[in-house]
Amino acid sequence: MKLAIVHDGLATFGGRGGAEWVLTVLKEMFPDAPVYTTVYNKDRMPEYFQQYDIRTSFIQKFPFGKTKYRAYLPFMPTAVEQWDFSGYEVVLSCNHLVAKGIITSPETLHLCYCYTPLRYAWDMYHEYMSPGQQSWLKRVCIPPLLTYMRMWDSLTSDRVDAFIAISQHVARRIRKYYRRESVVIYPPVDTARFTRSEITEPYFLVVSRLEPYKRIDLAIQAFNQLGLPLVVIGDGTEKSKLMPIANQNITFLGRQSDDVVREYLSKCQALIFPGEEDFGITPVEAQASGRPVIAYRGGGALETVTEKTGKFFFPKTADALGEVVKSFDANWFDSELIQQHAKQFDIAIFRQKMIGIIEEWLSTTKARRHEGFS
Repeated sequence: MKLAIVHDGLATFGGRGGAEWVLTVLKEMFPDAPVYTTVYNKDRMPEYFQQYDIRTSFIQKFPFGKTKYRAYLPFMPTAVEQWDFSGYEVVLSCNHLVAKGIITSPETLHLCYCYTPLRYAWDMYHEYMSPGQQSWLKRVCIPPLLTYMRMWDSLTSDRVDAFIAISQHVARRIRKYYRRESVVIYPPVDTARFTRSEITEPYFLVVSRLEPYKRIDLAIQAFNQLGLPLVVIGDGTEKSKLMPIANQNITFLGRQSDDVVREYLSKCQALIFPGEEDFGITPVEAQASGRPVIAYRGGGALETVTEKTGKFFFPKTADALGEVVKSFDANWFDSELIQQHAKQFDIAIFRQKMIGIIEEWLSTTKARRHEGFS
């Protein structure tokens, strides 16, 4: 089976996130598969990515294309449509931006592992375009662009033979915006790499890219008021805004190795997860370490965290988060039960289901093709 992987840009500030981890697992499953991506910035990605066969679009050659790639959004639909996949049996697009918009021949099976429909063009549009978020020039120029992107995003959903959603939350959005059904396969978590600790320390923990939609500002505000110790692991564009407003009880460690992250997860009182995510791998990793999660009541967290493995806060405010943390007691939770709960998201299950659906659709496609010639 000759297979190619299409991934939206590999240049995100803050290093490897959930989408890049999924790509890592897919490359382990399909080591010979080339990776097509709009841009690739090796300085922002793990070093082992340099071993991959990564094929970039023409945006890579644009001025500051590897760092200011978001400015080239109007060119991205054309960029992904230029790639030729005629030599592949299967193309697996991993989509949260434009990856699914590739053009394949009738002989090529196109499966889309969908992280989300284009968020800021659909359900986050009004939040993204709020007056406090954009200059007047952007408020004038961006709406027509996003109208075009919504039209293109909707039309190109017909280019996909089958959708695979990362959660029921995303499956509902695929149904709403694309009018397509999807199979849910949760992203992989290597649960065996996480261990429970007999020791817990007094800090709460955030492990996240520091980007606006992650809402780490809520955690900073809440813990400023509470005075409890909070450790923040991660980097991103919001770091310069968050650090100056944080009190001394909040420690920023920046990007850390996987070993350091696992150690902090295993000993924290709880993981703080204040954003609304499409799935959220980090809460599962915390639970694989036997630690509870305090999450916003929305998005993928509702599918990964239960009343026996964590607590929810609502609405999405610092006060609501603070109230839950203030009354929180880690002794309420059974760390072994939490760890067992996380195993349903194990990497082995992802591999089995992903291989199964690819083989199923490939077999179905070949059978239909054969019927067409008979």
